[in-house]
Amino acid sequence: MKIQFQHLTRSLKISGIFALLGLFTLVHAEAAAAAPAAPTSDERIAALEAYVNNSDPGKSLTGVAGPGHNAWMMTSAALVLFMTLPGLALFYGGLVRKKNVLSVLAQCLGITGLVTILWWAVGYSLVFGKNYGSPFIGGSEFFFLKGVNSAPNTDYAYWVSQNVFSMYQMMFAIITPALIVGAIAERMKFSAILLFVTLWMFLVYFPLAHMIWGATGFMNGVWNADAKIPAIDFAGGTVVHMSSGWSALILCLILGPRLGFGKEKMAPHSLVLCMVGTGMLWVGWYGFNAGSAVAADGVAANAFMTTTLATAVAAFTWGMVEKITRGHASVLGFCSGAVAGLVVITPACGFVNATGSIIIGVLAGVVPFLACTKLKGMFKYDDALDTFGVHAVGGTLGALVTGFLATSEVNANLISDGYAKKNGLAALVTNGGLWVAQAKAIGITLVLAVVGTVIIAFIVKAVVGLRPTPEAEQQGLDITDHGEEGYIL
Repeated sequence: MKIQFQHLTRSLKISGIFALLGLFTLVHAEAAAAAPAAPTSDERIAALEAYVNNSDPGKSLTGVAGPGHNAWMMTSAALVLFMTLPGLALFYGGLVRKKNVLSVLAQCLGITGLVTILWWAVGYSLVFGKNYGSPFIGGSEFFFLKGVNSAPNTDYAYWVSQNVFSMYQMMFAIITPALIVGAIAERMKFSAILLFVTLWMFLVYFPLAHMIWGATGFMNGVWNADAKIPAIDFAGGTVVHMSSGWSALILCLILGPRLGFGKEKMAPHSLVLCMVGTGMLWVGWYGFNAGSAVAADGVAANAFMTTTLATAVAAFTWGMVEKITRGHASVLGFCSGAVAGLVVITPACGFVNATGSIIIGVLAGVVPFLACTKLKGMFKYDDALDTFGVHAVGGTLGALVTGFLATSEVNANLISDGYAKKNGLAALVTNGGLWVAQAKAIGITLVLAVVGTVIIAFIVKAVVGLRPTPEAEQQGLDITDHGEEGYIL
């Protein structure tokens, strides 16, 4: 009996082992069946080709950022920040009187910090989100940068990490309101500027940026198949330069001129700083324009070339126009021409060829020159550093000219299957009617900037006031707003 019991026990143990092995095999087989099949060699090769061509990687590399594209976009983000700090700060700082140089630097620094906080909290989501389903504002899914990690957001880039993309776009949000400072330099309180910028970002910048660049944007002709106005703006002619430039004009009119304007000499205190700042802006602008391809690809290469050509030609043209009309080519003229060239080529740089950029360079050297020298003198408004003449006029000119000079030969997205054909952009490019869509986008941008600025300016005036006291303005904003002096001589 004992021997039989031992045999029975051993049999039960063996049966249990085989049962467990069978169960393990079954579970393993089911898991293997449920797991996705490994990518084939052809799929892997196709994904690598997509990386080189900046196209859809397919299932084998979905959600993986490309190191080369990421590296270029991180570099571009740093270059765009370099435009504000120190480029714009020195460019504007050199153009004001020495008693106000630090006020300009403080305004650039303060705006940088303020806009960064707004961008982190809600700005990125309101521009590049889409869960509101609105053509005028984005969504709430990325509030506080929730879910913004190193995986790409394929609504905007196949190969660039979304956290890198968000930081790149933040640099645009920083420099745009900082440009407004040029028109109201030397006569607006620091506290008023910060409150104005806060409200302006919500009422003007965030909606406009979404309309032009957001995945569901009302005027995003390249990437929204449902865009009602299929306009194009490669790097910010409307979003950055028109919005800031037209707002700057309205704000300077509401503020009124500086004390002694037209009676006292208000020459730049340091054209050396102005020239240094101009060079920094030019260098940083490569990140601004070529970086707007959101990849290190052929479109970025074209934008790099056209930016260089237009800027150099505009600087030379402005200087030569000065030589002809005034008898001398000034350093300030060359600097103004370079910035004007950068502004006018911005919306076009990824859509036009080399010849188009030369045409833009010549126009940028002539039209903003006339706005800064003739128009301002005619109407006698105190646009202190020519923000309106260069950015509003230049941005408007660039947005319109893009409609005539854009070509699918340098950017196939203008006529490719998909978005451009569904919303009518391809037909406009082919038939020569793109300028009409551009004109509509210009009109909407102008109205939004002007009306928004009027509303905000009077709110700020009622809450904290816009101008310092006459005594404080006479003494200089460096001392009265910041308790410092730029130069101790």
